[in-house]
Amino acid sequence: MKAVNLPDSAGINEQGNLTIGGCDLAGLAREFGTPLYIMDERTVRERCREYAKCFPNAEIVFACKALCVTGLLEIIASEGLGFDVSSGGELYTALKAKADPKKLYFHGNNKSSREIREGLAAGVGRFVVDNIYELKNLDAATRELGLRANILIRVNPGIEAHTHEFIQTGKTDSKFGVPLDQLDALVQEVAKLELVSLKGFHAHIGSQIFEAAPFVAEAKLLAGLTKKYGTEELDLGGGIGIPYLSNEVAPVIADFAAQITGAIKGTDVKLILEPGRSLVGSAGMTLYTVGAVREIPGVRKYLIVDGGMSDNPRYILYGAQYEAFPVSQPEAARSETVTIAGRFCESGDLIIKDGKLPPVKAGELIAVAATGAYNYSMASNYNRVPRPALVVAARGQAELAVKRESYEDLVANDAI
Repeated sequence: MKAVNLPDSAGINEQGNLTIGGCDLAGLAREFGTPLYIMDERTVRERCREYAKCFPNAEIVFACKALCVTGLLEIIASEGLGFDVSSGGELYTALKAKADPKKLYFHGNNKSSREIREGLAAGVGRFVVDNIYELKNLDAATRELGLRANILIRVNPGIEAHTHEFIQTGKTDSKFGVPLDQLDALVQEVAKLELVSLKGFHAHIGSQIFEAAPFVAEAKLLAGLTKKYGTEELDLGGGIGIPYLSNEVAPVIADFAAQITGAIKGTDVKLILEPGRSLVGSAGMTLYTVGAVREIPGVRKYLIVDGGMSDNPRYILYGAQYEAFPVSQPEAARSETVTIAGRFCESGDLIIKDGKLPPVKAGELIAVAATGAYNYSMASNYNRVPRPALVVAARGQAELAVKRESYEDLVANDAI
């Protein structure tokens, strides 16, 4: 299998079935059921190593929001990466995965006082401060606990990246970051605080970006700020795109690295990067069983699967595109135009609209590619449907990383 949106280990076995990590996906369906999230350990490790190789002097920090699962974070931590956490829950999960607290960057544009205290108690390396309200809460917590906080200030760089409006985060009209014309005042406030120290600046311009140019502009802007305010750290955030379709061409990390390091050449700063999707997105596939097949002559053919928007809400959120493969004979000619729809009570509950597939019948398995990021992490229990299991495949074995939810799990927190 050569499709660029598949995990690195993807192949076809003697039975003609798609495999990941040496595991037959049909066998995984029998063992674990469907829907099923599958992560390829090899792809995750290779992406971690690629970033480390291309940015040898930078700190690489995985953006947990892409996929925050204890077992996966253990794999990433074993590759020497830190973690970008943006809630108390992500912080707790990273600590359960035995992450080095000094490599934790605590994000969030409205951290609660409890979360701030949890971060201080854990000894996180950096708080990323988004606004004056948070700075005041952080100051109060440091004085209450007698603990020091090192911070980066998240700035709004006013850079509009070419991506979907909902995942642009660096444009002027955004809920994130300190506007540049308010930065002087905030830096002056930090200087007054006894237990809060400014180490540098952070920005994040958006997600699923294929061009290096906006990142270069961001790097130059932040380098200028570190020089102006006498700080040492420059955090570019994440946002590099991945191929969701087999004909897409994703950024080459080595080329991206060359442009970024070139933009800050001659500056004495510590570079921090926070990749999320580009570490885990292509490592994942989601396995479904086709149920009803609904054909409307002259209009559309629907394949209705046993999952949908509760395990992958990205289509209904912003029209995200995917590609699917039949588990049996995945390289067969794609002779039919079909829409893969979910089982949930929304007309917009689609996974792929008008995509190409070989003929697929009820009861057969299909695997949707590039679902490692923002699928499990955004999953819900809509229609009171339990969330799927997640397994990590490697060396011909699949290890359960998240158990399939039961009906009892659904009602466990209900108060009667």
